[in-house]
Amino acid sequence: KVELQELNDRFANYIEKVRFLEQQNALMVAEVNRLRGKEPTRVAEMYEEELRELRRQIDVLTSQRARVEVERDNLLDDLQKLKQRLQEEIQLKEEAENNLAAFRADVDAATLARIDLERRIESLQEEIAFLKKVHEEEIRELQAQLQEQHIQVEMDISKPDLTAALRDIRAQYESIAAKNIAEAEEWYKSKVSDLTQAANKNNDALRQAKQEMLEYRHQIQSYTCEIDALKGTNDSLMRQMREMEERFAGEAGGYQDTIARLEEEIRHLKDEMARHLREYQDLLNVKMALDVEIATYRKLLE
Repeated sequence: KVELQELNDRFANYIEKVRFLEQQNALMVAEVNRLRGKEPTRVAEMYEEELRELRRQIDVLTSQRARVEVERDNLLDDLQKLKQRLQEEIQLKEEAENNLAAFRADVDAATLARIDLERRIESLQEEIAFLKKVHEEEIRELQAQLQEQHIQVEMDISKPDLTAALRDIRAQYESIAAKNIAEAEEWYKSKVSDLTQAANKNNDALRQAKQEMLEYRHQIQSYTCEIDALKGTNDSLMRQMREMEERFAGEAGGYQDTIARLEEEIRHLKDEMARHLREYQDLLNVKMALDVEIATYRKLLE
């Protein structure tokens, strides 16, 4: 009887334990079904939604970044063209300044030549005046000598042949004097004409040089104004480029923060999903253990 009672008690305990395990198994199955039917789906949907939002924001960021890079490249191209044009304008200005300096040297040389011609003309005029004075003095002396000789001839009536000789001498002297005066005047006129032509030619060259110098000054002023305008445009483009780079850097920083936040949320969702999957696996393991234990008890009951 004692052994039978012990067997009955053990059997009752087994029955009670089997019922308890079956109840626990049913609860575990229900929990597993709930997790399998609802939680993973919700987590997956949340993950997919966040992932789609992240992809959308990344696409927006990529598009904006490409647009900013295109604008930056366009600005760089405009800036390069502007620098090249500025360099060309500076080179043209330097050439104009060099030409102006050369024309100034030519003008100075022409001025010196004109002054030298004027000095030579003045010297020739003085020399001609001196020669005329000398010739006039020689003529007066000859006339005086002839006059004295004429008086002497008149006093000496007995020598008619001497009077004729004196007249011939006087005529020769007067002819020589007239010839010398004519040659001197002709030489003077020739020299004055040559110097006048040289002076006129020099004045024409001087006027042309001054005109060209004035034109070069106008070109330099035009180039200077254009260079100033190009420098202003260059400064404006550089300022726009700096502003765009600063704005792009700020937007890129904001996008990087957004990406980092979204990546952190994704990691959090992945961790949460992994935790739920581990819980699900643990429940499956418990269920399998309960199934094994129930099967064992059933064999013992048989």
